[in-house]
Amino acid sequence: MSPPRVWQRQGVRRGSHSGLWHFWYAVTGRPAVELSVLTWTPGVAELLIFHPVDTIAKRLMSNKGKVSFSTLSPIIFRDHATAPFGRKLLSLFPGLGYAAGYKISQRIYKFGGQPWFNDLLNKHFKSNFTNTFGERKGKMMMQATAGSLTGIGEVLLLPLDVLKIKRQVNPEAFRGRGIVRIVREEGTALYRGWGWTMARNAPGSFALFGASAVTKDYVLGISDYSKATWTQNFIASVAGAVASITVAAPLDTIKTRIQNANFESKTSGVTVIKDLLRDEGATALFKGLTPKILVVGPKLVFSYTLAQSLIPWFANYV
Repeated sequence: MSPPRVWQRQGVRRGSHSGLWHFWYAVTGRPAVELSVLTWTPGVAELLIFHPVDTIAKRLMSNKGKVSFSTLSPIIFRDHATAPFGRKLLSLFPGLGYAAGYKISQRIYKFGGQPWFNDLLNKHFKSNFTNTFGERKGKMMMQATAGSLTGIGEVLLLPLDVLKIKRQVNPEAFRGRGIVRIVREEGTALYRGWGWTMARNAPGSFALFGASAVTKDYVLGISDYSKATWTQNFIASVAGAVASITVAAPLDTIKTRIQNANFESKTSGVTVIKDLLRDEGATALFKGLTPKILVVGPKLVFSYTLAQSLIPWFANYV
């Protein structure tokens, strides 16, 4: 497989198999320009606008007490609850560096991985899906299953997610240590909660890509998903993300509480569930759901929809 013409204009040598661009093309079969669009353009915009909302959601999920109007400000802003508005706002950006590394890596993997898994299923298991679900539903099930497989593999990025969450809700766990020292000292502890992460990502990503495919097919009447317009991608993405976040919410709460504890904590997920149900009730599994859902629409404009819309446009000019 030789690099596409766009690569040759970028000075990439034919036959060379080293570097991130070659890895991207080998895995996804897409031009290198897409890697830039899929990461920096939607990723940076998403971080700057939605990182504060993510911090609020994580702090609400981590709070074990009752939430009321009077306690809301101390829960969200912590030590800056009585500070001026500007300092309050800045206090919602902890762990931005880790978030950038995680989000950009996640976007490369998620947007490149799901189509790759879908192509793999199409090549080797299409007849199985068609015989089981029919041609139309089988296509949607392959999209959803490819998303689920992508979500499971996302566990590889867990350390960056763990560091981001700890910065957001438990910065004391760092005790003044830098990332190199933390990685050296904590090692596999950075993968704590990996099982719960996979359990959360599998149904969550299944719902994301599955609901998106159902919306495009049944609601919008699109047979070729790649030809969806910007507006159609936006509508389908919002539907998929709302379904994904709602389905994954209980396990997301458990995962967050495991990850925000001190590094030396050995509390298991089962213990977290027992304590949560005993002290807070079953509804606590959905803490932070509202602020997460409220940002689904615009967040997807900057991530999924923006990337899908800009890639063809960029390809025409490079």
